Formats: sequence, structure tokens, C-alpha cells
Amino acid sequence: MIILDRDTYEAILAHCCEEYPHEACGLLVGRAEQDGAKRLVRAERARNLNTERAHDRYELDPQDFLRVDRSLDGTGYAIAGVYHSHPDHPARPSAFDTERAWPGVSYLLVSVARGRPAEARSWVLDEGTQTFREEPIRIEQG
Repeated sequence: MIILDRDTYEAILAHCCEEYPHEACGLLVGRAEQDGAKRLVRAERARNLNTERAHDRYELDPQDFLRVDRSLDGTGYAIAGVYHSHPDHPARPSAFDTERAWPGVSYLLVSVARGRPAEARSWVLDEGTQTFREEPIRIEQG
């Protein structure tokens, strides 16, 4: 399960809508709770380096990953996941998403239909089967 506050969730949706009709992407920052849930404390925007197929692909800028990762040194937080949008497509991982996914990382997918958020779902890659399983999302008030 991923847990995030309403403001962080709304910021992710806004970013995904701003980038429409291209895929937006970013990083989810948080830490694991004792029950295994990931409590996300913020979302960091990242650049999509895929300019040729930005409408249906993303390539998260490694410099953004390094910037965020370094900013977390000594904080007790880590990069817990990645978010990206699916313009005019369901919030389900594509074959391309599956090929590039890392096990144990949460992938929050936001379906954006005609510029408006339609659905958000989170997924984790199962290393053994190389398939995604859906994980619950809990949104809390501020």
C-alpha cells in the first residue's frame, strides 16, 4: 500500500494534466512503515527525456533521479516510487513499463483523459513472475 496526503496527490495529478498530451513523470519520496506500507511525503517532478514518443513513453531524466536521491541523504527518506501519466489510456502498466520496471518500487500511474485526471492506480513489479500486481492507494487529509 502507498499512503500519501491529499496535497501531494493533487500535485501529481496537476503535473500529469499540465504535460498532457505527453507523459509526465516524477519520483515519489517516502519511507516504509512497520506494516510494509510506503508513506509518501512528497512528489518530485522529473523531466521526460523521450521527446520522440512523449505521447506514450517516458524516460525519467537520471539527473533528476540523482538530484532527488542526493537531497535525501541523512533524512531517513528514500525514493520509494515513480509516477507517470498515461494520456488517453488506462492507468495500467504497458509492456514498455514492465520492461523497464524495478522490483519493489511503487509505480503510480495516472490516466489523463482529454487533459483531465481520470484514474490513478499503483503497481509493484513481482520479481519472480516479472508481472505487476496492484497495490492499494490511501489518500489522507493534509
